[in-house]
Amino acid sequence: MSSPSPVQIREANAHLAALHRRVSELEQRLREAERTVREQAESLIRKDEQLRAATQEITEAKDKEIFFLHEKLCQSEESIHKLNQTIKEKDSLIGQLQHRCQLLDNICKSRPLLDSMLAQMAEAERMGPVSDLGKPTTNSSLTDGESNCSPSRLSNHKDFSLSEDDSDDQELDGVVFGTTV
Repeated sequence: MSSPSPVQIREANAHLAALHRRVSELEQRLREAERTVREQAESLIRKDEQLRAATQEITEAKDKEIFFLHEKLCQSEESIHKLNQTIKEKDSLIGQLQHRCQLLDNICKSRPLLDSMLAQMAEAERMGPVSDLGKPTTNSSLTDGESNCSPSRLSNHKDFSLSEDDSDDQELDGVVFGTTV
């Protein structure tokens, strides 16, 4: 075998040097690509951690707000229940008071008639039995056709009172009294 010529050796050396440069250049690009990939991976990991933390914070805030709103809803429902119960009680009370009011209205409408009737009964009691001059008084004195209830014999009933306490209050004759229950 023959040894290569110096030109061939130089060409081979130049080729090897070019190949070596190319390999070095590719290794450098590979290192840069690996560094870029590593940096991007680290960046993605950091962003993923940030997003997880943000998601966790949002989830916790959402859970807290849901809990708060649930508590508020329960309180509102309890308040509504209490208010409905109060409304029912008030409606019942209103019904009772309306009935009493109607009774009082009816009593007030009948009051003048009752006052007049009681005054006439008091007047009749004060009059005592009927007697004619010279005739003995008997319980059958109304059989002669004359009656103590005739319009001519009715007197003013202003001096009549429904209670014994009012007998001393003559100055209240013109006042109309209400009825309390």
